[in-house]
Amino acid sequence: MSDTPPDIVASPPNTGLLPSKAWQHFVAGGLGGMCGAIVTSPFDVVKTRLQSDMFKMKQSSLGLAANGVVVTPHRPNILWHFVETSNIIRDIYREESFQALFRGLGPTLVGVIPARSINFFVYGNGKHVIATQFNHGRENSYVHLSAAAVAGIATSTATNPIWVVKTRLQLSQSSGQPIVGGSWETIKQIYRGEGIRGFYKGLSASYLGVTEGTIQWTLYERLKLLTAGTQGKGGVQEWLGMLGSAGTAKCVASLITYPHEVIRTRLRQPLVDGKVKYHGLIQTLRLVIAEEGVRSLYGGLSAHLMRVIPNAAVMYSIYEAALRWS
Repeated sequence: MSDTPPDIVASPPNTGLLPSKAWQHFVAGGLGGMCGAIVTSPFDVVKTRLQSDMFKMKQSSLGLAANGVVVTPHRPNILWHFVETSNIIRDIYREESFQALFRGLGPTLVGVIPARSINFFVYGNGKHVIATQFNHGRENSYVHLSAAAVAGIATSTATNPIWVVKTRLQLSQSSGQPIVGGSWETIKQIYRGEGIRGFYKGLSASYLGVTEGTIQWTLYERLKLLTAGTQGKGGVQEWLGMLGSAGTAKCVASLITYPHEVIRTRLRQPLVDGKVKYHGLIQTLRLVIAEEGVRSLYGGLSAHLMRVIPNAAVMYSIYEAALRWS
């Protein structure tokens, strides 16, 4: 009978610093991220618009009654937010085009593939290194948390410019500004107007969002232990355990840390009349609360959950499958 506590998993023996076939995490993470992003792209577009005050201003201007009074119906019911998400997807399809539902997918894939590759590579190998060097070769929740934090910081720093470009593309139509000629034109526009620093807007909020990744990875590892009885059995039962672990971990992490998503989107918005409205993490947080209330920090949450939960389920399933089959 093993004396290893149930919440600790022994790391596989390995004489090198990194485990054998360390590259598998890089490839598997990129493949999982790509598939998840394509499947859930329309929800990502809706989420970005709902997080932005530019879209809210457009909606207010469109809500004019016949007598010229702005109509802004208040529907606090949670179910309504999911209905609203479906309505926005329908409106984007009708008013802009089917392709508009995938606006920003190019830079999203350019960002997701290296981002997920970096994240899964650093986490998958980082937990091995941390366990080997600092915890006698054993993994536990502290090892998982530390590896997830390092992976989140590395990923955010490397890929922030890509997410700035993606956000600008997704907001181009809703802001009323002319749509530029694509990712390359957006890059040149950002550089001309804001310089190199413009590509790192929202980085502070991304670092704050590292907490989401640490919660997600740590919870995912714990849930995998709870569903360990289904592993190795194959079939529907094993995959449902994996899908449930990934989706639940992402849902909990997103609910806890969601406001950083709104702050990050505001920081990455285009200039309005050549001026920057949001300057930093604290200033943005205070301004959003002062102008729109605390509820606005959860703008786009329904679209976000409708995107990230299936996204995580697809991504982690493909990641785990790729590791097993490689």
